[in-house]
Amino acid sequence: MTEYTLFFAVAACVLLLFVLLLLLVLLRRSGGKTEQKVDALRADMLSQLRENREESSRSVQASVKTMSEMLLTAQTQANKANIDAMENTRKSVQDGMREIRSENTRQLEQMRATVDEKLQKTLDERIAQSFKLVNERLEQVYKGLGEMQTLASGVGDLKKVLSNVKTRGVLGEIQLGAILEEILSPEQYEANVITKPGSKNFVEYAVKMPGAGDDAVYLPIDAKFPLDAYHQLADAYDAADTALIEAAGKVLETRIRQFAKDIRDKYIDPPHTTDFGIMFLPIEGLYAEVVRRGMVEQLQRDYRVNIAGPTTMAAILNSLQMGFRTLAIQKRSGEVWKVLGAVKTEFDTFGAVITAAQTRLEQANKELDKLVGVRTRQIQRRLSEVSSLSQSEARQILDGETQISDTSDT
Repeated sequence: MTEYTLFFAVAACVLLLFVLLLLLVLLRRSGGKTEQKVDALRADMLSQLRENREESSRSVQASVKTMSEMLLTAQTQANKANIDAMENTRKSVQDGMREIRSENTRQLEQMRATVDEKLQKTLDERIAQSFKLVNERLEQVYKGLGEMQTLASGVGDLKKVLSNVKTRGVLGEIQLGAILEEILSPEQYEANVITKPGSKNFVEYAVKMPGAGDDAVYLPIDAKFPLDAYHQLADAYDAADTALIEAAGKVLETRIRQFAKDIRDKYIDPPHTTDFGIMFLPIEGLYAEVVRRGMVEQLQRDYRVNIAGPTTMAAILNSLQMGFRTLAIQKRSGEVWKVLGAVKTEFDTFGAVITAAQTRLEQANKELDKLVGVRTRQIQRRLSEVSSLSQSEARQILDGETQISDTSDT
């Protein structure tokens, strides 16, 4: 509708212009009389053209507005269609995604259930194994706790025992006796011996060393156990206090020197004893501390006393045992030669006896062969006139004779 109106307006303008041109041509032909009319007509025509142009402009504007509205409406409809299509597409996509999500959720749930089942089974097995292992460990722990309680009570008893000086001495003496008993024979050492004539001091143990003739020379061994001084030194080391370490070390050195002096004065008396004695320290740590302080050479030089711990005491006794065996071999070598001479004499006599016996056996064998040969030939000569029977008849006759003999015996 709007397109037709615009077309007619343009056609009207063109027609009006054509009419105006025609009038202008006619006026020029008619002359100047009509110029006034022409001017008036031109003014009317211009006014008419202006009105037509304005009307055409309004029509064009209306048409443009209408077309704009139509385009806007069409665009709105197209947008709405696109929106509807997109909404449908979105709904389809959402429905597809929802189905995919639901399927994935279902599969994940199945996988989770399978994994949970396997994990639960594995977890149960692991937990059962862990509980079994824990129970075994707890049983071992309870057993260890019982042993520790027993050990703790034993340690308490040991602390009570070691708190007494006299009891500590007895403990060291027992340990020394055990080492001596393990390495030496009973006749190679003695316990509680007076090594110094005219003295009333008994040394705990003395090893009997070989001397001139049948007299033995004693090697005195005395056990000492300054545990309190050693514990003070150990506590000072734990506290890392230099002053306490020095003071405790001096106390320990004083106690060791006093022990060495007692051994020298009470037990060492050459030639009844060796010119040195041995101080036995029952704890390796105590022995190591004395050695670390350089007291070994000092005690040997000033008091003629050697220091020995459990390990070194065993080494010293093993060395003495080897010496004892060497001396025993040297003493018994003459006796061994005498025994070998007697054995040789007896062997010669035994050889003569064996020769005579062999001669007699050969003679007896010859006489037996001679006797067996003569008698056999005589029996065969006597039986040559007797006819032989078959084996079955001979067996039957012999069996019958045996039965008759058994009956007569009965």
